[in-house]
Amino acid sequence: MKICIVSDSHDRGQMLAAAVAEAKTAGAEAVIHCGDLIGGNTLRAALKLALPLHVVHGNNLGDPVAIAKLAANSGGLLCYHGMDAAIELAGRRIFITHYPHIGRGMACTGDYDLVCCGHSHEALVVQQASVKGGQTWLINPGTVAGLGVQAATWILGDLDRMNFEILTLAS
Repeated sequence: MKICIVSDSHDRGQMLAAAVAEAKTAGAEAVIHCGDLIGGNTLRAALKLALPLHVVHGNNLGDPVAIAKLAANSGGLLCYHGMDAAIELAGRRIFITHYPHIGRGMACTGDYDLVCCGHSHEALVVQQASVKGGQTWLINPGTVAGLGVQAATWILGDLDRMNFEILTLAS
């Protein structure tokens, strides 16, 4: 199963939708958004692409009531988890948070196959050693809005192969 991992869209709904569209074309079946979405309207164009979205909020909370209402009326496409989430996709245990320090800590537990975070606006794909003696993938897709960096980035992940590729949003 391929997934789209994004973060820090900061109300740039068209950029978010463009990344989701690129991911869907590449075979993605779900989207993980690691926070700083801001408002519910940011999700409307991405929701039209009909991929399930798992969303947490970040430090730029925006309008959680509007996002919760949008989720309630999405027919199950939008899962708004709040501060963080522990989900399972394709048999993989995934933890989603906005903050890299929390992500690193959760990766160290060894309880997850994949931990996704955002906040720094810097894309990162690494394996983190866990206290259980294994490795956990720690992923930060950067910012799909391209804020404070040269390009807008997102990640295409393959949960079957556990491969993750940092991609630049096409112009």
